[in-house]
Amino acid sequence: MVESSSHLLPRRQTKPIRIGRVTIGGGAPIVVQSMTKTDTRDVAATINQINSLAKSGCEIVRVAIPDKEAADALKLIRQESPLPIIADIHFDYRLALAALDAGADGLRINPGTIGPKEKIKIIVQEAKQREVPIRIGLNSGSLEKSVLSKYGRATAEALVESALNCIHFIEDLGFSLIKVSLKASDVITTVEAYRLMAQKVNYPFHVGITETGPLLVGSVKSAVGCGILLYEGLADTIRISLTASPEEEVRVAYLILSSLGLRRKGINLISCPTCGRLEVDLLPIVEQVEKEFSSLDVPITVALMGCMVNGPGEAREADIGLACGRAQAVIFKKGRIIRKIAEREIIPVFLEEVRKMAEEKASKKMSSIT
Repeated sequence: MVESSSHLLPRRQTKPIRIGRVTIGGGAPIVVQSMTKTDTRDVAATINQINSLAKSGCEIVRVAIPDKEAADALKLIRQESPLPIIADIHFDYRLALAALDAGADGLRINPGTIGPKEKIKIIVQEAKQREVPIRIGLNSGSLEKSVLSKYGRATAEALVESALNCIHFIEDLGFSLIKVSLKASDVITTVEAYRLMAQKVNYPFHVGITETGPLLVGSVKSAVGCGILLYEGLADTIRISLTASPEEEVRVAYLILSSLGLRRKGINLISCPTCGRLEVDLLPIVEQVEKEFSSLDVPITVALMGCMVNGPGEAREADIGLACGRAQAVIFKKGRIIRKIAEREIIPVFLEEVRKMAEEKASKKMSSIT
């Protein structure tokens, strides 16, 4: 059964593949990925970052393999990693072979940087023997020269043609453990490329907008582009590319998925934009609640409203919420006021109420499983 939400277009039917223990495509839940930003040769730092990513909800991690030393380090990293690892390979096909020897769960290659097809053939033969999937990952900044010359620039059609050239070549080698990505820094180009490719192949899509920029700018561009693709059912796995920590990439990915009802990680936070009626400093309250419950595993909607005028009413469907007034606030559940507290009590008391609700939901979840 393909995962869907009633207000979204049906998920595209895709061939499932497995990266380690994680299934991608075939109707499996959309998988959240990120990429380490450490020097892969620094084994301890890379393992620490992978562990941090795992705690934040990341499900697959990609690591750069720029040289033989990094490939050698990958073996130790793989042994300690709680997440499946995809080796990111450019320029030197021998690094892909070394990564496979090190135990990589998947490979990412770019036809525009990996070199002649004879080299790709060697990679594919080894990956086929080990049953390791390959992502054909196109970026607008590194298209094959022949394709770029034909189109003049990195159009959606150029991205698709370059990817198809590689896909058809490795299909002819009897290999079909394929995942596809077609990323540009331009939202429209990226969306059009995935739409075109969806008409050509049934392989799972890894989606994202590449090189989006710092946290705020990149999150907005990613939300727009990935939101369109998710709405249209064209995504099987997602990576948000930010000039920020990889944990922020994961957090933004879940926020995008949650906004469309596809995945939940952490609280669904509703907060008012504030206005002249505000009589309590709401911002630090919002920041504290968001920080405290960013990795919550149970679904819970929390509303933080700046005044009593419309607070409980506007967030009636929230599991739990707060409406602030002059030197005080009320806590409400499902729009019903359950408690009044003084301003100095707001953060500690409200956090404790949310914790209790989260624990109750977690307990009910475990009971239903057992």
